[in-house]
Amino acid sequence: MIDLCPHVFKAGARTGSYGEQAALPPVSDLRSAIEPWLTSVFQSEHLSVLLGSGLPLAVSTSAGCEGLSMAPLEWGTEVGTSIVAHADQSARQMGRGGANVEDQFRSALQLRAGLDVAGDARAVALSTEIDAKLSDFLKGILRAERAIAEATEERRQFAESLLVSFLLSFASRAATRERLNLFTTNYDRLIERGCDLAGLHLIDRFVGQLEPVFRASRLSVDLHYNPPGIRGEPRYLEGVVRISKLHGSLDWRWEKSELRRCALPFGAPENHPAIPAAPSESVIIYPNPAKDFETLEYPYAELFRDFAAATCRPNAALVTYGYGFGDDHINRVIRDMLTIPSTHLVVISWDRTNPAAQADGRNATRLRLKTFFESVGRPAQVSLLLGSHFGDLEALASDYLPKPAIDSISIRRARLLLNRGEHERGPAAAQGETDE
Repeated sequence: MIDLCPHVFKAGARTGSYGEQAALPPVSDLRSAIEPWLTSVFQSEHLSVLLGSGLPLAVSTSAGCEGLSMAPLEWGTEVGTSIVAHADQSARQMGRGGANVEDQFRSALQLRAGLDVAGDARAVALSTEIDAKLSDFLKGILRAERAIAEATEERRQFAESLLVSFLLSFASRAATRERLNLFTTNYDRLIERGCDLAGLHLIDRFVGQLEPVFRASRLSVDLHYNPPGIRGEPRYLEGVVRISKLHGSLDWRWEKSELRRCALPFGAPENHPAIPAAPSESVIIYPNPAKDFETLEYPYAELFRDFAAATCRPNAALVTYGYGFGDDHINRVIRDMLTIPSTHLVVISWDRTNPAAQADGRNATRLRLKTFFESVGRPAQVSLLLGSHFGDLEALASDYLPKPAIDSISIRRARLLLNRGEHERGPAAAQGETDE
């Protein structure tokens, strides 16, 4: 059994657990153990990152503003009680605990489909309420984006610097290695904004400039350049990331029988014309059946195939941050990944569990983690960084994540010292060893 105390660091044969009241060892001691380990993991042959709602919450907190709430809603229609009851039941069956807003939207959309089939007049009123609540939810996402963009200059720059440092730590891989595969369950565009600020190039399934269209064909598109004076030997461009938004995105639309990405600015005003009046019929966010069965399966099936293909292979490493292991369809892929002995999973989570949350099971991250890892039963392939200390974005980016740069000079220096019989501890030395 894996011990899931609020503060856990486990790396290989080295395990440490620190209770609620126990003081953490000095940061320098923790860093000397954690940072080289993460540096080695990040230079794995295949590296994937799964980011959950904890990332935008951490960035919003750093910017001094409030993040998006996923709390359940109050439903006023005649069938509202049935929606709440079914959402709670389905959430508990999936091991999530109490229902959140996503569970309620899924139940409401399923109920509307059933009422439409039965020719029940209540379907009209339910459709109106679904669109109203989904529109409010979309506007809430935009408000969370806008709050970060409109924070005081000092707070905004601080939050953005943390986000950039966080993303660069993962993306700073040698160009000869496979690209970082970045997956997220978030609907906002915070990751895209951070990559723009960091100068990272994102590759996704959308093709086109004016009206990007989602393509099911999986092409091995990449970015190369020709060094001056060298002909016929193109080299990989650094800072390229493959991104997949597993639950869809705020700016995805089903239009003209195609999935398109619309031009919706980051933190756009709530009256922006790109926000549809009936979002349940066009906005592609999970779960949303939109117009037909094909639309329901079309974008998500391809995205989850990408997730499985990136993680379920030998010598692959998956790092999760802010993901609470509440989505069974994602957990199933991670469970399959860990059946391959050479794979490794690193879980970094704030773990905001409190007695009230434990009582009803909602957001009980620690309990879900415990259940998941007990079912997997492969502790040697899992590293855990849990608790308010390790999950804090500032502490994580400044103290534990690898140096966010591909510094060939430092790597060569570390190798030179190693060849001379001198030993140097730090990110350059660790990265130099893994790049051999």
